[in-house]
Amino acid sequence: MLLIVGITGASGVIYGIRLLQVLSINKEVETHLIISEAGEKNIKYETDWEPEQVRELADACYDIGDTGAKLSSGSFRRDGMVIAPCSMKTLSALANSYADNLITRSGDITLKERKRLIILARETPLHLGHLRNMVKLTEMGAIIFPPIPAFYHKPQTIQDIIDHTIGRVLDIFDIKHDLFPRWSGLPSEGEGTLLK
Repeated sequence: MLLIVGITGASGVIYGIRLLQVLSINKEVETHLIISEAGEKNIKYETDWEPEQVRELADACYDIGDTGAKLSSGSFRRDGMVIAPCSMKTLSALANSYADNLITRSGDITLKERKRLIILARETPLHLGHLRNMVKLTEMGAIIFPPIPAFYHKPQTIQDIIDHTIGRVLDIFDIKHDLFPRWSGLPSEGEGTLLK
């Protein structure tokens, strides 16, 4: 499997970093990384990582301005793309087919080739323009995936919350993981009966 990962300047760059960490030890997945300039700044501001360390987690890396890179062609085979996090600027560009950099061009190609594009949209609250762009992208085939934490698995750390989100993203691509315990139903209510 080959996945493109985009990291933009929205808050929450740790989601993209954690996704790359998990995929870097999975020999069945090849990752191609693009980090925006604002994404690089947020990596330094929000985490203890340096952008170069993040790039080392990927199998291949590209400059955000390199719109002639192989990722910008539909002939480059990909299984999907994840933008984690995705700024409202990038989301708006994708919703309006405005491919002005390699992240938006790769996302646009992913959509036109009918591959999965997962967008970890990071903004709150949302105004009508944000919501309309999300509807447009959903209608185009993208999966809008705000990294909203769940609590049924009783997270004890921020890492637990991050891992739950990344695990759910991996589920969409049918990539096996053990990042969080699965929901097994409420005690004595959700057991069910297997029918033959």
